[in-house]
Amino acid sequence: MQPTSELITVERDCEAILIPSGDPIKLIKGTHVRITQALGGDYTLFVNGNLVKISGVDADAIGKVREEETSDVQKKNDEPVQEEQVWAQLRTVYDPEIPVNIVELGLIYDLQINNKKAGSFINVKMTLTAPGCGMGPAIAMDAETKIRNIPGVNNVLVEIVWEPLWDREMMSDEAKLQLGMM
Repeated sequence: MQPTSELITVERDCEAILIPSGDPIKLIKGTHVRITQALGGDYTLFVNGNLVKISGVDADAIGKVREEETSDVQKKNDEPVQEEQVWAQLRTVYDPEIPVNIVELGLIYDLQINNKKAGSFINVKMTLTAPGCGMGPAIAMDAETKIRNIPGVNNVLVEIVWEPLWDREMMSDEAKLQLGMM
């Protein structure tokens, strides 16, 4: 979805995250907002001179319908989780200020899947574009939530790591092209 200059009135109170600090706030019914980014089912909004992010579960608060998150390969709960299912979910996670997913940004350093009879344990090590990024915990939580949506996932751990430090060379060529860096 492309950003809109349309003024939208928040239809009900909902939770949001202030960008870039990552502080939780509440959008109050009747507040006027504009959508600046709608990717991965979540929305970045411009409100009162600030940017905020709302989860797709609150899309109805801004008059939108939540996009269902489905992976290309649907598995039953008793089948092992496949690596591509996890990568597909991670590709739906976006930094609310950058219109490129965290996989193409090169933020995912390691992905481990431990399949057991009781379900799969997924461990992801990721970094951020800047150590002081206040949105880090929110981005990691988005990744965890989306991985948990995969049938058969029993537990998820998303760790933020700082070694090696991220730099723009870790981005895919597609991401660099999209951001005008090529």
